[in-house]
Amino acid sequence: MLEKKTHLNLLYDFYHSLLTDKQRQYMELYYYDDLSLGEIAEEFQVSRQAVYEHLKRAEELLHKYESQLQLVAKYEQRQQLLKRMGAILEESSPDLEELKRLVSALKNVD
Repeated sequence: MLEKKTHLNLLYDFYHSLLTDKQRQYMELYYYDDLSLGEIAEEFQVSRQAVYEHLKRAEELLHKYESQLQLVAKYEQRQQLLKRMGAILEESSPDLEELKRLVSALKNVD
C-alpha cells in the first residue's frame, strides 16, 4: 500500500498539471493530507462515490500519462545512475571506465 501511494505521489508530482482542478484537489486531500473519502465528500458536499470516481479517474490518467511519456521511469533511471556514480566516486581508486559508461548511459536516458 505504501509503495502504491509513493508511486502515485511521484506520478502526481510529474503530471498534476494535466489533471482537472477537482482531480488535483481530491488527490491532494486524499494522498497528501490523508483525508478519508467521507471527509472529502463532506467538504465538497458530494457523495463518497463521486470522490472515489474522481480519484480513480485521476489515478488512471496519471498511469496513462506515464505509459505514454515515461517521465517518471526516466527520472528513476537517472537517479539510479547518479547513485551508482556517487558510489564509484567514493571508492579509494574509482573505476574511470565504469564512470565513463555510466555518464554515457545517463546521456542516453532521454
